[in-house]
Amino acid sequence: MSKVSCRKAFSARLTELAREDQSIFVLATDSRGSVTIGGFAAEHPDRFIECGIAEQNAVAIAAGLAKSGKTVFVTGPACFLAARAFEQVKIDVAYNKTNVKVIGVSSGVSYGPLGGTHTSTHDYAGMRALPNLTVLAPSDNVQAASLTEYLVRTNGPAYMRMGRGDVEGIYRDGEQFNVGVAKEVNKGSDITIIACGETVWHALQAAGKLEKDAISARVLDMFTIKPLDEAAVRQAARETRAIITLEEHSLFGGLGEAVAHIVVTSATPVPMRIIGFPDEELLVGRSAELFAHYGLSADNVVAAAKDLLEV
Repeated sequence: MSKVSCRKAFSARLTELAREDQSIFVLATDSRGSVTIGGFAAEHPDRFIECGIAEQNAVAIAAGLAKSGKTVFVTGPACFLAARAFEQVKIDVAYNKTNVKVIGVSSGVSYGPLGGTHTSTHDYAGMRALPNLTVLAPSDNVQAASLTEYLVRTNGPAYMRMGRGDVEGIYRDGEQFNVGVAKEVNKGSDITIIACGETVWHALQAAGKLEKDAISARVLDMFTIKPLDEAAVRQAARETRAIITLEEHSLFGGLGEAVAHIVVTSATPVPMRIIGFPDEELLVGRSAELFAHYGLSADNVVAAAKDLLEV
């Protein structure tokens, strides 16, 4: 399991799949470098469209292509596709149920050194609120490649967000994923940590630290933000004493609030802690620096777990 970025895994697998599937089209928004989609453009130039810095147009063009029977991936920085082009995603993609896959790269605080204009800690909240739209967040390269295959073979609207840098491997080649079903990556009976995207690695590190203190932590990779695996959340509430959520997103409207909604309406609600970015303009810094500063770290998860369990 080597360190590879999710965006590179996505681009490589999509380029391979396009050799067999002539319906696959890719649109970029002056972002082929950011998305690492240059290989697709070189190999399939007749099915690659460079739209320039015009995310709204790109999504609209993608919807038109999808209406003509194409499987369309519109790619670019998540901060722009999930904000500047939100209305087009809402109407042209979700409302009209077009076969468009919106791929937001360098999500969360990947662009942290560029400041608030380039962060996307709002996209789970916005995209979750759109009917008909599947929302995905792969945690490593193996999962990113697998979910790319899923998007190609599934007809319908979707949003998938990925970070920028290389990430630690969590899964081995050949691992199977079912969209809408959480992946248990660590068994545990005392507390459940639910994470998604790049935070899954930190959740696993926290589980390892807790184990040394005789605390058994279940870790769920909730890579499908919508439809969320309600059964897994309710099972965690029944079988463990508390739940922590960890996400590279605002505390508002993301994974934590989605899980909390299920927990408070379950037959066995348990104490919870939501760990994410606060309601403020974030500091400028590298992704790792911001994770550490705002507590999206294994040590902070450990501290929260002990507090919830009153250890």
